[in-house]
Amino acid sequence: MAAEVQLLQPLKLPKGPSTLTSEQKYWNSFASELRLDPSQHSSPVTHISIPPPQPANALSATQDLFAVTTGSRVQIFSSKSRKVVKTISRFGVDDIAHSGNIRRDGRILVAGGDTGVIQAFDVKSRAILKTWKEHKQPVWVTQWNPTDLTGLMSCSDDRTVRLWDLPSEKSVMKFDGHQDYVRSGTFMPAQSGLLVSGSYDQTVRLWDSRVGGKAVMVFKHAAPVETVLPMPSGTAVLAAADNVISVLDIVAAKPIHMLRNHQKTVTALSLANNGERLLSGALDGHVKVFETTGWNVVGGMKYPSPILSLSVIPNQKEDRHIAVGMQSGLLSIKTHLSGEQKVQAREREKEMKALMEGKIEEYDRSKKRKRGKGWEKRIRGKDFTGESADIVIEGNARGKITAGQPWAHALRKGMYSQALDMVLESKDANARSQSLTLLTALRHRSALRTALSNRDSVTLQPILRWCIKNISDYRITRLTTDVALVVLDLYADQLGRSEEVDDLIMALMQRVKVTVEASQDAWKVRGMLDMLVSSVGAIEGVEA
Repeated sequence: MAAEVQLLQPLKLPKGPSTLTSEQKYWNSFASELRLDPSQHSSPVTHISIPPPQPANALSATQDLFAVTTGSRVQIFSSKSRKVVKTISRFGVDDIAHSGNIRRDGRILVAGGDTGVIQAFDVKSRAILKTWKEHKQPVWVTQWNPTDLTGLMSCSDDRTVRLWDLPSEKSVMKFDGHQDYVRSGTFMPAQSGLLVSGSYDQTVRLWDSRVGGKAVMVFKHAAPVETVLPMPSGTAVLAAADNVISVLDIVAAKPIHMLRNHQKTVTALSLANNGERLLSGALDGHVKVFETTGWNVVGGMKYPSPILSLSVIPNQKEDRHIAVGMQSGLLSIKTHLSGEQKVQAREREKEMKALMEGKIEEYDRSKKRKRGKGWEKRIRGKDFTGESADIVIEGNARGKITAGQPWAHALRKGMYSQALDMVLESKDANARSQSLTLLTALRHRSALRTALSNRDSVTLQPILRWCIKNISDYRITRLTTDVALVVLDLYADQLGRSEEVDDLIMALMQRVKVTVEASQDAWKVRGMLDMLVSSVGAIEGVEA
């Protein structure tokens, strides 16, 4: 009986240096994605918020909650389970909710709406505690005062910004000055009584509740302002207008940076890493990550729909989730897993794979795990093979024979030149891996010269192009130099007969020259580093 043909194993190269930076690896680690449709009617997710941080001496679990506003409802999620724990939908029949925000003690939620009504809800019972109707146009922003449990602010399409006190029936202060819809606003951190708002009149205005209803500072922009976000220091404000993010210094009263990295309008901003990173979402479906020192892009993510809202949800001292709301009604929650959680996730995947393959008993034995009687009932009958009268006809014990590549068949038949031509002409995604596997096999069989012989100028060109492309890869230097030397040895007497071949030979020589120079520079750097390390060691020895 003939032996089964063994397929050639693809050549595996050692991994080179990663092309990803540590920042990119960190943001890519937010990989456990959960996609939801909170409204169940594909209503856009317009706002995602977390409660303001509690004072240092207060104990509360409100940071385990975040609010998502979509359609005519506000849903409260648990950041631990990523599940809905409360749904507040006590809005009007034709009303659309806006800017649902939880107070820092987690007991009251406030939200605006298209009818201009502001409502405060008891989170536990969902009862309406307070209703204000002073705004005559849709209210797009409601925000709790981070230092006062009863204070809040609102921004409306009636071009006003108002301050409210929970026990009062009317607003305690009204700020006039905007000439168009006011679509964004917030309290300034570390600055008692200061507010900032952004409007479609292309201005960002700073308000001080201690000096009256007029703006104390105005920043003009070239487009309507979609969102504003203060920095934790309280001395700078971020404002998004069109596809530009402006960094506004309120001490110097001027913009200090302009970030133009998005292609479409920026709609959402959020801080991460304790204010050291800025995340921006836009209608182009991209989330970009900026470092807040030089304001350079250090990471990014792509989503399938225009982004309307964005929030980084922390967990104690680190960022836990990235929640993104989209125009299509989808809510994406990406979670950063800790080391222990990654191990648990991998174990669950292995267990499910063993269950699907019918090897769960072997998996349990390897883990020394014993399951209960309920599990035995679930898998009973799994090993049933039929009654004694049944006849079982065994199939092919070898299973399905994998069909090899055409170049592999040519290699087994000794057609080395044809096999090499097939690989070099292939448009397959694994063409490079296949060419390395074939050339390595030819070298092991001492058939490299045979495969490269008897070629004309047309069939020689693909080999020279392969050498030019791969000669600088240090992982396969021996293989590429062997191929190049054999080609030069075989066809040295034919140089000058073909202009195309001569050009490729010159290009190969230039590539070798550049690679050698880079290698020499690397050795020089290594020598300098060795000298520095040895001098530091000598100094430490003298000090000891």
